[in-house]
Amino acid sequence: MSRRIIFHIDVNSAYLSWEAVHRLQHGDSLDLRSVPSVIGGNPETRHGIVLTKSIPAKKFNIKTGETIYSAKAKCPELIIAPPNYKLYMQCSKAFGDILREYSPFVEQYSIDEYFMDFTNMERLFKDPVKAAYLIKNRIKHELGFTVNVGISTNKILAKMASELKKPDKVHTIFPDEIAEKMWVLPIEELFMVGRATTKKMRNRGINTIGNLAHYDPKIIKLFLKSHGMLVWNYANGNEASPVRECRRPMIKGIGNSTTIAFDVEDKTTAHLVLLSLTETVAARLRQSGYCTRLVSISLRTNEFYNCSHQRKIFSAVDCTNAIHKIACELFDELWKGEPVRHLGVRVSELCQNDFQQLAFFERDYVKERAVDQAVDSIRARFGNGSVFRSSFLNSGVRFSSGGTVDDEEYPMMSSLL
Repeated sequence: MSRRIIFHIDVNSAYLSWEAVHRLQHGDSLDLRSVPSVIGGNPETRHGIVLTKSIPAKKFNIKTGETIYSAKAKCPELIIAPPNYKLYMQCSKAFGDILREYSPFVEQYSIDEYFMDFTNMERLFKDPVKAAYLIKNRIKHELGFTVNVGISTNKILAKMASELKKPDKVHTIFPDEIAEKMWVLPIEELFMVGRATTKKMRNRGINTIGNLAHYDPKIIKLFLKSHGMLVWNYANGNEASPVRECRRPMIKGIGNSTTIAFDVEDKTTAHLVLLSLTETVAARLRQSGYCTRLVSISLRTNEFYNCSHQRKIFSAVDCTNAIHKIACELFDELWKGEPVRHLGVRVSELCQNDFQQLAFFERDYVKERAVDQAVDSIRARFGNGSVFRSSFLNSGVRFSSGGTVDDEEYPMMSSLL
């Protein structure tokens, strides 16, 4: 039996690359990829965050997820382009269509990432590395943007391989290459190791992926619980999820908003309204089989002033409490004390949840996620009002507010207002 061969194909600076190609095709002489530039936010008001950046922008220490205002302060000449999600969906589909010509098993992980099972394809392509170069170069010549291709025997190693030197590269990390290519990397380079986990590990002398791979898993589990076992397995190259062919449309976001029957003038009530909105959004997210990497909230005052705030998340989540916690933090940062009449919650930057095997969190949300699944099941059988949180009793706030919106065209918070 042939060993598994898995490709991970990732677009380099996807949103910015797609925007740059689109502009060049329509007569623009400037390639955004060649100058300090970002996609995200509003160029005029400087609100919002950086969704992606060009390689020249990295020289100014501009980071994905930071505010547009901060990025502009670092580089006054920075070019800011607003996101065009309809264009991105078209580019993502064209990208995926090419991949499906090389394997029947192609799984879209996010809008700019695909996994491809290349096992047994040696009958058509004897060398998977040569096939990867063929695919990479074809995408570049036909679609105008570059990708990195990672090759290995499972998803985690293929993804780690694709994250090595960029852009426009093909890399392998086969099991016999783990020590040489992956164990030497800093611990924060490991997929699913975020800031909080990095700090805990470095405090214990775990500075590289190799350190983690050789650490006692029993001790790892003591201070990182189930998430620790997940990343310990990843450090050792252990991962066995299949590449699932998925033809469902990749929705761009799920949102929910409500106009409140009274003026909200305190954080406690506002947080409760946000919880009622998040309940619906998170349930729909789980039902769709996605996790989110970006949480947004919007508010409208009683004088019809609209504003919004958003945050990028390192580890994708679908847990109600995790999303609600972020929504409340965003509200607290945004709210200036004015009476509020309208609130909205939205999740975007969605990705498939199969690969991460439902253990994606910096803190241990496994038990809370089990509760989410139980509640979802009960509501599916007996109705939405069959079970709800006691915090809504006698609060004047409905346990389920607003209506869920799946963003098919323009997933901006303003579409909910």
